[in-house]
Amino acid sequence: MAGPELARAVLDAAKARRESAAKNRRRSVVGGDGGGERRLRGYSGPGPDPRDPQPLGVVLERLMKARGWQQPAAEATVFGAWEKVVGAEIAQHSRPVKLEDGELTVEARSTAWATQLRLLAASLLKRIAGEVGHNVVRKLHIHGPAAPSWSRGPRRVRGRGPRDTYG
Repeated sequence: MAGPELARAVLDAAKARRESAAKNRRRSVVGGDGGGERRLRGYSGPGPDPRDPQPLGVVLERLMKARGWQQPAAEATVFGAWEKVVGAEIAQHSRPVKLEDGELTVEARSTAWATQLRLLAASLLKRIAGEVGHNVVRKLHIHGPAAPSWSRGPRRVRGRGPRDTYG
C-alpha cells in the first residue's frame, strides 16, 4: 500500500472502532447487555423508585457500606455512645481512652473502680460486642487514674525537686 491508501485504511479502521464504542456506550446507558445502570427519565410512576427521597439513615448506611467505613464507624460508637454501650453506672466511673488493633484502653475514676472493671472485663467485652459488633474490641486494658508527675511539666525545676518539706 502506498501513502494515501495506507492513510485511508487507518482512518476507516479508526472510524469503525469509534462507531462500535458509541453503540456499546448507548446500549449500556439504555440498559442492554452492557452491564451498566439504566438511566431513568421522566415521571417515576406510582410505585417506589430509586429516585424517590430516602431517609438519611438509609443513605448514610449505603454510603458507609460502599466506602468500607463500617469498622471505623463501629470504633467511633465505642467512644461516642460509651454510656449506652456499657451502662450508666460504669460509664459514670470510667471512660475509653484509646482503641488500637482491637485493644481498648479504659481509664477508671479510682483504683477501686479499676479493680471492679477488671473483674467485669469478660461481661464488658460481651456487652461491647453486642452493641457495636464482634471483633471491634477483642481485649480490654483497664487502669486507674494517673498520678501527678513531679518530673515533667511546664514548671519543672532542675535539681532534687520536692523532698522532705516538713522539716
